[in-house]
Amino acid sequence: MQMEFYCDLYVSECWHKKKAKIIKKLIKNRIQPQVYVIALAQGEQNQLEFFSSILLKQHVFEHAKLFIVGIADGYDEALDLTEKITGEIYSKTGDTDLRKYILGRQKDFVKAGH
Repeated sequence: MQMEFYCDLYVSECWHKKKAKIIKKLIKNRIQPQVYVIALAQGEQNQLEFFSSILLKQHVFEHAKLFIVGIADGYDEALDLTEKITGEIYSKTGDTDLRKYILGRQKDFVKAGH
C-alpha cells in the first residue's frame, strides 16, 4: 500500500503529540484499533471517506494508493473532523470541491520544496 499524507494533515486534538508515532504505525500497517483515517475517496465522484485503520490490513488495500487527509480518534471524532475539514475549505473557497482544494494545496507545498 502506498500512503501520502496531506501537508496540512488534520489530527484529533488529543493526538497532536502522538502524530508522528501514529503516522509511523500507519505506514508500517500496524494495528491501531482507535485510529480512523480520513482520505480522499478512491472514486473521484466522491470527496472524502473515512474508515478504521484496521481495514488497511485487508487485501483490498495491498495495492491501494491512499492520500490521507486526517487521522482521528475513533468514529465520532472522524465524523467531527470530516465536518471541520469541509467547513474550513468551504469558508476559504466558497466551494465544496474538497478534492480540488486539497490537491492544489499539496501541489503548491511540493512545488515549494517541502
